[in-house]
Amino acid sequence: MAAKKSSKTSKVAAAVKRAGVSGVNKPKRTPNHPTKSHVVVAKEGDTVKTVRFGQQGVKKKQSGKVESFRARHKCDSKPSKLSARYWSCRNW
Repeated sequence: MAAKKSSKTSKVAAAVKRAGVSGVNKPKRTPNHPTKSHVVVAKEGDTVKTVRFGQQGVKKKQSGKVESFRARHKCDSKPSKLSARYWSCRNW
């Protein structure tokens, strides 16, 4: 059984290293990515997934943008941690 646990942790460590983040469920900005502004290695239960989210170059300075975004993406409901919606709502 110990071999299975170490292979899972090595897969998680490989995903974290490949994405360039500091750990699981810790989002990071990606200014050089052509389309997405953030990346996170999300873990929920035993499932691990690399999630890219956010539009490159979007600014939050105009009034009403945050409220409109949260309403449009239904941020009040509880999405899965493995979805880009969860992380973008949390980031906004």
